[in-house]
Amino acid sequence: MKIVILSQNPNLYSTKRLVEAGEKKGYEMLVVDHGKCDLVIEKKKPGLIYKGEELLNVNGVIPRIGASITFYGTAVVRQFEMMKVFTAVESQALVRSRDKLRSLQILSRAGLGLPKTVFSNYSKDVSTIIDNAGGAPVVIKLLEGTQGLGVVLAENRNSAESILEAFNGLKARVIVQEFIKEAKGADIRAFVIDGVVVGAMKRQGKEGEFRSNLHRGGSANIIELTDEEENAAIKAARVMGLGVAGVDMLQSSRGPLILEVNSSPGLEGIEAATGKDIAGLIIKYVERHAEH
Repeated sequence: MKIVILSQNPNLYSTKRLVEAGEKKGYEMLVVDHGKCDLVIEKKKPGLIYKGEELLNVNGVIPRIGASITFYGTAVVRQFEMMKVFTAVESQALVRSRDKLRSLQILSRAGLGLPKTVFSNYSKDVSTIIDNAGGAPVVIKLLEGTQGLGVVLAENRNSAESILEAFNGLKARVIVQEFIKEAKGADIRAFVIDGVVVGAMKRQGKEGEFRSNLHRGGSANIIELTDEEENAAIKAARVMGLGVAGVDMLQSSRGPLILEVNSSPGLEGIEAATGKDIAGLIIKYVERHAEH
């Protein structure tokens, strides 16, 4: 079986682990930089050229598409789909998950718990926006931010108004969310593969930091999810159409609140926290669905 990992950096932990897990099963693992693929589109014979050669006889694809190259990366995934190759993350689900606003709308429609969120079209009435998000403190997030970048906690109304006015002036699109105090700077990442939670960790922000991202210096520990948290994670991945997903949630007094559903979740933190071979489980997922 030949499996392609779409990744721009073969040295990333997640990419290396997937290659390792696939090779352990005797599969041919190929790391392909999706940014350097040429797509050949013609009637009944879609093709894909990489480093001057046509990519043939591929059984499965594992997309690890960076946020900065979502548009082209998705086009490459779509090309594989046209070639009837199984992909661990479908192109449509990838596009959906990268659009924070659309994601929240989909999750809301599915009846999942969310922090109260307000989005506006550069509204000058910043005071009303803050009120509608439950009043200060509020969390202000850039729609394009990743790994905790572009996320600001405005602790009082004055700073919230100033930050919103500054972002509006820069024509930067943001969402304003209520601050969940009882989460105490921690969130949960549940890793879902093929409709099953295969591991979960609680990420705690470092002292004085409300963002819990490991890239921001947070720490992670294995956690046993409640039934409600597990069901929320599985449902969130399902409504987003993701076979592989990292579902980020806050623990609140009104139950789990979904923050984000990640379509290219990193493996390092979750494998370290749980001690599980998550990469091997992703390979098994591809194995189950790909045509040999």
